[in-house]
Amino acid sequence: MAIRQEIEKLEEKVLSAYAAISSKTKGRQHPEERCNIRTEFQRDRDRILHCKSFRRLKHKTQVFIAPEGDHFRTRLTHTLEVSQISRTIARALRLNEDLTEAIALGHDLGHTPFGHIGERVLDSLSKNGFKHNLQSIRIVETLEGGRGLNLTWEVRDGIRNHTGPQIPATLEGQIVRISDRIAYINHDIDDAIRANIISIDCLPKDCIEVLGKTHRQRINTMVEDVISFSMNKPYIGMSELVGQATNELRNFMFARVYTDSVSKSEVEKANRIIQDLFYYFLKNIHKLPEEYTNVISQDGEEQGVCDYIAGMTDRYAVSLYKSLKAI
Repeated sequence: MAIRQEIEKLEEKVLSAYAAISSKTKGRQHPEERCNIRTEFQRDRDRILHCKSFRRLKHKTQVFIAPEGDHFRTRLTHTLEVSQISRTIARALRLNEDLTEAIALGHDLGHTPFGHIGERVLDSLSKNGFKHNLQSIRIVETLEGGRGLNLTWEVRDGIRNHTGPQIPATLEGQIVRISDRIAYINHDIDDAIRANIISIDCLPKDCIEVLGKTHRQRINTMVEDVISFSMNKPYIGMSELVGQATNELRNFMFARVYTDSVSKSEVEKANRIIQDLFYYFLKNIHKLPEEYTNVISQDGEEQGVCDYIAGMTDRYAVSLYKSLKAI
């Protein structure tokens, strides 16, 4: 018996009745022979971890554009924090930890340079709009390696629906969706305090009374609440008390940090860079790298330009912009 088959049998024996079982996956875009050692979800996790799009996350902004200091989060460190929180919840609920980890590692592959500012600019420029979760799917299904990563349906569903109106079909995907929020609310508070944008005393007192005053306490409260509320249920959620405090804290962050924290000059700079790159490559399609020109015949020139810009790191976008301005 292959090692993979032993792991699959163990999953069926140990995991919750609500867990996604790797041997019962709905399959891949293109059929493949299964690995002798790894389950299908373990294989997906490894493919994401080794792809170029994942490595580029280390130089993509989370909230603050090109911050001074080594301790501010990037899109990569955010992804790792989401993965850690998700795995903790999945293990406690006896759900499939490998599937949860794969979704968490891949959920933000499609994020633009300059964080949500970059996403808003591309969304306004493209006639088809731009959403980072859909771009993440585009990366794993089409762009990465020139033909996609050929991931399982369950992983792709979790990545696609980690944000937006649709809820993931698996509980593992639902865990990543709620863990994403737990991670960014708390680490963005930490970064905003480090950047002297807010102080700990500014945080809503009613939220802090419920969730805790420190970074560690708030995450622990939220995670324990998700586990307690979701135990032996066919869905993932929070209690009314903790859920309401979490949403109020998120609203506070949007009002005080996400909207106002980046200086007007930095926003204008990010807008100008992405807008100028967008129109430059629309006029000079032949200058796109081959991996992006290959998809133009099927999806159009504008999509190829969006794919290229969305894949850039912050520093590459700035460097390319400066080099084009010098021509």
